[in-house]
Amino acid sequence: MAQEPEIEKLEIADELIAERRSGKVGDTPVDMHPLMRLIVGNIDILNNWVGKLTCLMLVPVIFAMIYEVVARKVFIAPTDWAYDTSRMFSGAMFMLGAGYALMRGVHIRADFLFRNWSPRTQALVDGALYLLFYFPAMLFFFWVSTEYTVKAWVTWERSMDTALMAPLAPARTAMPVGALLLLLQGVAEFLRAYHQLGAGSIQKWVLRLLPVYVVVLGMIFCNSLFPGFFNFEMIFGESFDGGIKGAGGVSPPMIGVIMIAVMLFSIFIGFPISFTLIFLSFAFGAWGFGGKMVFYLQTLLFNNVMLEQTLAAVPLFVFMGIMMEQAGLMERLFTSVQLMLSRTRGALYLAVLFVSTIFAAATGIVGASVTILGIMAAKTMTRSGYDLRLAAGTITAGGTLGILIPPSIMLVVMGPVLQIPVTDLFAAAIVPGIMLAGMYAAYALIRCWLNPSLGPTLREEDQPLTSDHYWLEAILVIGSIVTFFTLIVMAFSGSLAGYFPFSSLVIPLAWMAVMFFGSRWVRDNKPSGFFFSDLWYEFFMGLVPPSALVAFALGSILFGWATPTEGAGCGAFGALLLTIAYRKLSAKMFYDALIKTLEITVLILFLVAASNFFGAVFSRLGTPMLLTEFLLSWDISVTWVLLIIMALIFLLGWPLEWVPIVLIIVPILIPVLIKLDVNLVWFGILVAVNLQTAWLSPPVALSAYFLKGVVPEWDLKDIYLGMMQFMVIQVIGLVLIFVFPQIALWLPTLIYGE
Repeated sequence: MAQEPEIEKLEIADELIAERRSGKVGDTPVDMHPLMRLIVGNIDILNNWVGKLTCLMLVPVIFAMIYEVVARKVFIAPTDWAYDTSRMFSGAMFMLGAGYALMRGVHIRADFLFRNWSPRTQALVDGALYLLFYFPAMLFFFWVSTEYTVKAWVTWERSMDTALMAPLAPARTAMPVGALLLLLQGVAEFLRAYHQLGAGSIQKWVLRLLPVYVVVLGMIFCNSLFPGFFNFEMIFGESFDGGIKGAGGVSPPMIGVIMIAVMLFSIFIGFPISFTLIFLSFAFGAWGFGGKMVFYLQTLLFNNVMLEQTLAAVPLFVFMGIMMEQAGLMERLFTSVQLMLSRTRGALYLAVLFVSTIFAAATGIVGASVTILGIMAAKTMTRSGYDLRLAAGTITAGGTLGILIPPSIMLVVMGPVLQIPVTDLFAAAIVPGIMLAGMYAAYALIRCWLNPSLGPTLREEDQPLTSDHYWLEAILVIGSIVTFFTLIVMAFSGSLAGYFPFSSLVIPLAWMAVMFFGSRWVRDNKPSGFFFSDLWYEFFMGLVPPSALVAFALGSILFGWATPTEGAGCGAFGALLLTIAYRKLSAKMFYDALIKTLEITVLILFLVAASNFFGAVFSRLGTPMLLTEFLLSWDISVTWVLLIIMALIFLLGWPLEWVPIVLIIVPILIPVLIKLDVNLVWFGILVAVNLQTAWLSPPVALSAYFLKGVVPEWDLKDIYLGMMQFMVIQVIGLVLIFVFPQIALWLPTLIYGE
């Protein structure tokens, strides 16, 4: 018999994390050299404590956003400090937590090849790349960022884009400190790899070459930053910069082409992508336009990401999703929906898709949705005689909606990349997300209609007690809820304003009172034997609180009531209040949510900064213009160019996650898109739906492994076959959005105009 999975021990909030180190922090192999054990163990403990403290920086970010919204909207007294507080704390958080994330093994890798190698091969590759890629890049970053920070302290530099003109030095200090912690953790990781090689000839050669490596690295460092002390002109007769810059007579744009090819090759080796990008940017930037400029360029771009306020929404939305998942609302809603539809063929398919759509908006975490749905639905589906493949397909496809339906983390990251408002992407994603959920549900129902054995009704003993007027129950409850959310939308859009003071707030609350006292009266009096089944209370309590929270957070953003970061802060605070209301909050649970938020935030934002650096070097080389002219020289239509781009993204989506594709590949294509006058909002949704397909595309699709992990008795082959049915539906949805752009553009046009 398959062992029951322990839900509380499952890592379900980190589907982007390619590896995660298990075991107690500070533990080292007993056969490791005592001095190595001392070094590795203490570095791990240091970064672990830094991570434990750094994650607390999210608390003032939430407080600042809540205070700003209340002060501005209720008291008409906006602050001059909330903006700087949110961006500086969130920026410092991801930089200071970078060493902790490396210690925990959460920096993203393209590891579909790496994971299949033997431990010794993995250690050999890791150790070599730490020496070649990691240490040179982090050493230069540490030194230049320290220089940059010291200058900010000496001159007491202030931000010039806010009324507060806050001093930049405190937040900027996170860069050299974070780089130092990364350097230290890199030493620990290299020693681990060295030990993993085992006693033998390779280990001996590494030991012999290390002094040579240290000397050469020191020479390169001194030549680049202290040429008066030492430079290669003393040895080779010309400066190192001069020898590297333009070497081989290759033009800068062609250097950029080579850079892209090397990047695609390098990231598939399996080393953490962020550090690979940083090193390649250093190396090819020095080749193309000189070393010193590229060193300062990295520091400037990391500083810009730290101060980008829109990106402060990332940790807030992540925290909101983790808290909602841990509150256990998904289980409550699923149970009530499956009972509500118990007399319908394919009821469990519909229940899975309905719940996954709601929680896609509430959490946006694919791993959490697929895992929890698998735990809740798989056994019931098996016991009820449901088709295994169709069941696996609905669970995995429903779970992937979190990558698209707002507030999607991917769309928050994509907005600055495409240089368009995140609000436009949020509005554009709503209709395609609902359309795909509807297509999934229609497919499951049609299959059950053609073959009732695929999804029989629940057994009579499993059906809930209802009155003889069941459909009247359903109409009244669902109609009341729909009316309630309609009033919320009208309140946000301003349609309810002006009737009387605070009418936008009072009218939805009045309707809630009508619903509450009406249900109480029916329960006490049972007119004509009519009553509301207990399942409706569970349905209401499972659906309305998370949906109202999402409607509030998302509605406040879409209708301009709050910025994306402020809306995310309100959502995070609301998720915390819901967890308290459902009596699920504990100090440990709250702290665990902060730690998981830190891990996922570092994973995303450090890669954002690294890819921005890579993109800046790429642009400085002039390669985007070369690629634009090359594509335009084909003399093909815009449609064909977009089809080629979509095919490329689809293929890359198999081995890679959305983060490197959105942050590395998409920016390369932007000049072409602008030249062809492609609507970037529409393009962003096409990319999002395309990448959603990758979650359903074997052999790398992570959704299958999440589901297999919690339902081990289901064969992976059957899970794959079920997923591929829905992947076809996904591709059809992508084609519809491609052919009919208004599917994505209608709602943002309605809200914001042309």
